[in-house]
Amino acid sequence: MQAQGKDRSSPFTNVVRLIAAGAAAGVLTAAVALPAVGGAGVTAKSAMEDLNLKPEELDEPPLPELTKLLDAKGKEIAQFYFENRKVVTLDKVAPVMQTALLAIEDNRFYEHGPIDIEGTIRALVTNITSGGVTQGGSSITQQYVKQVLFNAAETPAERAAAIAPTVSRKLNELRYAMAFEKKYSKNEILEKYFNIAYFGAGAYGIEAASQRFFDKHASELNLAEAATLAGAVQNPNRTDPNLGKESRALLLERRNLVLDTMVKLGKIQQPEADAAKAKKLGFKDVKFPGGCESSKYPYFCLYVQHEILNNKEFGKTAAERKKFLQRGGLQIKTTIDPKMQAASEKAIKKWVFAKDKPVAAQAMVVPGTGEIRAMAASRKFGNNKKKNEMSYNVVADAEHGGGEGFQQGSTAKPYTLAAALEEGMKLNDGFPSPAGYNAPSSSSFRDCEGNRVGEPSHTVNNSSEGGGGFQTLRSGTLGSVNTFFMKLEERVGLCKTVKLAKRIGLKRADGAALREVETFTLGVNETDPVTVANTYATFGARGRYCKPLAITSITDRNGKTQQFKPKCDQVMEEEVADAVTSIMSGVFTKGTMSGVGGIGRDAAGKTGTTDGYTAAWFAGYTPDLASAVSIGDPRGAFSHRLMGVNIGGRGYPYVYGASISGPIWKDSMIGALKGSSPVSFSSVDSSRFGGCTSSCAPKPAKNDREDGDGPEPDGAADPFDMFNMDDGDLGGPITPAN
Repeated sequence: MQAQGKDRSSPFTNVVRLIAAGAAAGVLTAAVALPAVGGAGVTAKSAMEDLNLKPEELDEPPLPELTKLLDAKGKEIAQFYFENRKVVTLDKVAPVMQTALLAIEDNRFYEHGPIDIEGTIRALVTNITSGGVTQGGSSITQQYVKQVLFNAAETPAERAAAIAPTVSRKLNELRYAMAFEKKYSKNEILEKYFNIAYFGAGAYGIEAASQRFFDKHASELNLAEAATLAGAVQNPNRTDPNLGKESRALLLERRNLVLDTMVKLGKIQQPEADAAKAKKLGFKDVKFPGGCESSKYPYFCLYVQHEILNNKEFGKTAAERKKFLQRGGLQIKTTIDPKMQAASEKAIKKWVFAKDKPVAAQAMVVPGTGEIRAMAASRKFGNNKKKNEMSYNVVADAEHGGGEGFQQGSTAKPYTLAAALEEGMKLNDGFPSPAGYNAPSSSSFRDCEGNRVGEPSHTVNNSSEGGGGFQTLRSGTLGSVNTFFMKLEERVGLCKTVKLAKRIGLKRADGAALREVETFTLGVNETDPVTVANTYATFGARGRYCKPLAITSITDRNGKTQQFKPKCDQVMEEEVADAVTSIMSGVFTKGTMSGVGGIGRDAAGKTGTTDGYTAAWFAGYTPDLASAVSIGDPRGAFSHRLMGVNIGGRGYPYVYGASISGPIWKDSMIGALKGSSPVSFSSVDSSRFGGCTSSCAPKPAKNDREDGDGPEPDGAADPFDMFNMDDGDLGGPITPAN
C-alpha cells in the first residue's frame, strides 16, 4: 500500500509536472522543454508507458524544392523556390558532416529510441549550470517532427503552434516520433533531417547550405565546414552570417563548440580540432538566383510564372497553384527558342536603347500551335528606376504580369478586313473614302448588345500623309486609310468585327471587356505584343486559332511527366484567311512598309500608328512564325507621345509603325528564321475573292494612265507608278499613314 502523502510517480512523470510548473512561472528555458530529470533506472519505455504515450502517424508533406524553368532545348533559364533546397540522399553527405551534426545534436542517435532520456538529462543539467542554451534536449527524430509540423503550417498561427514551448506540443511530438521510429530506419530519419533542416542564410537542407556557405557539394565538406554547419542548425537566425559581424562571431563560437564536443566524444583528435579552429569562418556567400529578375529571359519567365499562378489547370485555388509552383520541385519545359529570342533582343537593341524612356517590346508566336518563341523588351526587368528598369511584363497582358498595354492602332484593321471577306466582299470591292468621316447617325454603329454607339459629331481623319479617294479592300488596307475602314466597319457591322477579333484571340491587356465603339477598327483598345502576335498567327495558320502556349511539359519530383499540347480551333475559313494574307502580303512592296522592305520570303503584315502618335506597332507573319512589336512610353502614352523624340540615338519628329517597330520586326524575323527553309502562303481563291461585286471601282477616264486608279490632275504624277502595279490591282492612292 502506498504511504500517505508520498508521491510514488515515476521520475519521468515528475519531469512533466516540473516542466508545466516551470512554464507557468515563465522560467523554463527553451532547451528544457522535455523531458527528463530523475534517478537511475529510468527508461524511455517505462516513462512512455507511465504517460500512456502511443505512436501517432503524422503526414509528411513533400519538402519545398527548387522548380526549374527550361527552354525548348532543355537548358535551364530560371528557377523558383519557396525554400532554397535540393534534396540529397545520405550517401551524398560527407561522413564528417554526419558525425559533426550527431555529436552536437544527438550523439546517442543510433542507440536510443524516439527519446533519449540520458541525453536529455545531460542537456538539462548543462543548460541550467551554464545559464544558457548550449545543448539541445530533443532527439534528431523529435527535431524532425517539429520541422515537419512547421513546414506543414499554412498560417502564422499554425507555425507558432508548431514550435510553442508547451507540454502538450512536446507530448504530441513524442507520439509522432515514436511512429517515425517504427516507420523508418535511423539512416532514413537522419537523411530526412539533413534535408529539412534550416541552416541560415536562406539555405534549407544540407546541400543548399553547403553551396550557399562554401560553394561546394555536401559530399565535399571538410571538418571545419562540417562543424560550422552543424553548429548553425540550433539557432540559424542568430548565427546567419549575412546579418553581420556579431552573428558571424556567434557562428564561429558554435563551430568551435562542435569541434570540442567531437574531441570529447572521441570522434576526432585534439590536433585536428585545433587545426580546424585556426581556420577562418570561410563563408563565401554564394548567391542562389531565384525568381524572374535573375533569369536570362525575365519577361518570358514572368509569363510562365503567372500562367501557372492563374491557370486552374495547375490547381483549383490560387493557394494551391502558388504552392505547386513554389514547393513543387518541378522541371518545367517551355517553348522559348534561344535563337529566336537572341534575334529579337539584337534587333530591339539596334533600334531602341535601354536608357530610352519609350520602350519597345516584341513577342514571337508559332502559327498553328500558339507556342511563344520569344519575348523581349528594350528595357531590363527590375525595380531600379535609376537604371530605367521595367517592374512589370511589358510584353504581355496583366494576367501574365503585364500592365495596361498600348492602343493597338491600325494593326486592328485586318480584323475588319477579315469580317468583310467573310461577309462575301471581294478583293477589289470598295467605295469612295473622304478625307474626313462622320457617322451618318448614332445607329450606324451598334455594339453587340444592340446599343447605339455611333458618334456623328466626331470626325475621323486620314493621316496628314495622304487623302481618301476610291479605295478597295486591297488599296485601303495597304494604304491604311482610316476613313475607308470606318466606312467598311459601318458596312460590315461593328459587332461582327468585334466577334471576329475575339475569335482569333484579341483581348485587352488589362483584362477588361473590349471597348465596342465606332473607332474599334482603328485600334482604340490597349493590348500587348503576345496577344497581337497571336491574332496574326491565326491568319498565318489559315484561320486556325491556338491559345498562346508557354509550357510543353512538367516533370514532378517523382519523375512523372505531364505533357501540354496546343489548344486550337478552326475559327475562320481557310480561304478567308488566305484572302487576308494575299492583301497584307503587299504591305512590304506596295504599302506602308515599302520603305523598309520584306524579309526575303513570303510574309504579310500591317503597320499601326495610333491617333496622336501615342504608340506605334508592326505585326506580321510568315506561315511558320508570327510576331508583333510595340513601342510606347510607359510613363503615360497620352502624356508622353512619340513626337519630337530621340530613340536609339535617332531623332523622330513623328514615330510611325514603319519608323521603328517595322525595322525591328524585319531584322528579328530574318535572324529568327535564318537557316530554315522558306514556306509559301496558300494562294488566294480567285474564283471566290477575285475581282469585285457591286462595289467596283469606277472605270478610269480616258486621260487616266492604265492603272485603274482614277484620273490624275493635269500634270500630276500617278501615285501608283512607284509601285509598278498592274491594271486594277489597286483602286486608289496609297496613303502611307499608319
